Amino acid sequence: MSTENKQALPAVTLAAIGVVYGDIGTSPLYTLRECLSGQFGFGVEYGAVLGFLSLIFWLLIFVVSIKYLTFVMRADNAGEGGILTLMSLAGRNTTAKMTSVLVIMGLIGGSFFYGEVVITPAISVMSAIEGLEIAAPSLDPYIVPLSIIVLTLLFMIQKHGTGMVGKLFAPIMLTWFAVLAVLGARSILANPEVLNAINPIWAVRFFIEHKEVSFLALGAVVLSITGVEALYADMGHFGKLPIRIAWFAVVLPSLILNYFGQGALLLKNPETIKNPFFLLAPDWALIPLLILATLATVIASQAVISGVFSLTRQAVRLGYLSPMKIIHTSERESGQIYIPVINWMLYFAVVLVIIGFEHSSNLAAAYGIAVTGTMVLTSMLACTVARKNWHWNKVVVGIILVTLLSVDIPLFSANLQKVLSGGWLPLTLGLLMFIVMTTWKSERFRLLRRMHEHGNSLEAMIASLEKSPPVRVPGTAVYMSRALNVIPFALLHNLKHNKVLHERVILLTLRTEDAPYVHNVRRVSIEQLSPTFWRVVASYGWRETPNVEEVFHRCGLEGLTCRMMETSFFMSHESLIIGGKRPWYLRLRGKLFILLQRNALRAPDQFEIPPNRVIELGTQVEI
Repeated sequence: MSTENKQALPAVTLAAIGVVYGDIGTSPLYTLRECLSGQFGFGVEYGAVLGFLSLIFWLLIFVVSIKYLTFVMRADNAGEGGILTLMSLAGRNTTAKMTSVLVIMGLIGGSFFYGEVVITPAISVMSAIEGLEIAAPSLDPYIVPLSIIVLTLLFMIQKHGTGMVGKLFAPIMLTWFAVLAVLGARSILANPEVLNAINPIWAVRFFIEHKEVSFLALGAVVLSITGVEALYADMGHFGKLPIRIAWFAVVLPSLILNYFGQGALLLKNPETIKNPFFLLAPDWALIPLLILATLATVIASQAVISGVFSLTRQAVRLGYLSPMKIIHTSERESGQIYIPVINWMLYFAVVLVIIGFEHSSNLAAAYGIAVTGTMVLTSMLACTVARKNWHWNKVVVGIILVTLLSVDIPLFSANLQKVLSGGWLPLTLGLLMFIVMTTWKSERFRLLRRMHEHGNSLEAMIASLEKSPPVRVPGTAVYMSRALNVIPFALLHNLKHNKVLHERVILLTLRTEDAPYVHNVRRVSIEQLSPTFWRVVASYGWRETPNVEEVFHRCGLEGLTCRMMETSFFMSHESLIIGGKRPWYLRLRGKLFILLQRNALRAPDQFEIPPNRVIELGTQVEI
């Protein structure tokens, strides 16, 4: 590591504390309360308290420290992480059939994230504001309206970007974790016996004593690790080392101290189960703690919102979602983006969730099923990468997979009991997103296949046009081509209806590579197909936004000069109709695709082409 990087490491680590650990860092607000609330048939008993604390402690060690930070984060694509990145890596060295299975697994994991992201802001902010019940019970009716007001403000500022707000994240979250540690240590000193829960024998005793009920209780324990996927998804923003240092030096000790502090308080005074987190604090500190908790949960919500923006952009660039308006809110950081349609759809969904569930305990009953489902898929994809990409011994990989799934599958199975009590919500939202993504990908492929089935050869057509050219007019014509060696639809229609051709014709293909970024040296590839026909292929990573003006600037540097005001861009606009031979379920999928296509961002806006240089030629296509 260079001297400059060493100097930057503390700052990046501090930033990671502020963004990456917001969700998992606010879990102490509600986790132990839900574990011991009496819903599983036992209350605040000595064995139950130590059993739950032991389970939480070892889950944090095994799932977060060992699985994600040590194993899963080894799988990166040019430093980037996330479930779709893992899907892409896993499918590189496998058969076509296996790749299809891995793609489906990755899309299900991405869909689960959309389902979970609706619950995270709601449960986090409501849990913090519910501290008002302790300070002034009469304010209980105002918890829901205040939660909506806080989240409304949060979603409204998204369009201004998180750059300025982000500078406040790290100090606030560092203060939050310091307060967690101090409150927990203060309570542990008063009852150090609670530290016995570090011994895993208490977790084993808990399972032996409570049998089936203990298995169901895992659905509450998993609340302590919600947000763990953020460690992997945000890897591209901060790097592996800062995220690992932040966890082991600050976050993990603070969480353990606070959970054990709550346990010590409950052993001393079982009545504090009403809200053990806020009752850890002395009376004079209740209001400041309430304010700090609200700020921390807003930050946790911001981190999740930013995560869904990043996932959406990745899905759009990989062709799993329709093009949509993506606004860059920072000139220096490509990861800071704002997607209006996703922002407001998410906002209205969160508000409906808050109004419908009314209390964070009700939301806790719906939380966790999407998280644990993603954990199962992550284990399987990561082990595929270890075997196929890293060429680890298959016996070693098999042992790792069995070990990981021996934890993930029971957690997921325990959360299945939440389906009727609210778990249907993230599952339904995830299913809807899965249908949308698979519909767009498959129907888009079907559309392109129909458009290119005319069978004409590009080389033969160019040779024919050079030999017997139509009327040539001055200037440059650019035809957007989705695939190489395929005649653009707009070119066929222009020749058919206008019967003219420009002096110079450029076939432009914008390609998304399986990498987050493409170096400028490899950005543009130019090939002269004939005296007047050129092919230009511009490559972009899935974290980059294509820009046609930039493409032609680079073409100019390589000798193919184009003046934007002397260039016309020809594009085809497809009017879609559904074929009569389709079965009813494929007709429904076709109607969904037409709806998505109709509301998709138009190509001139998507590629930042000057609108006064665009000519669209319409065509009707049956799908």
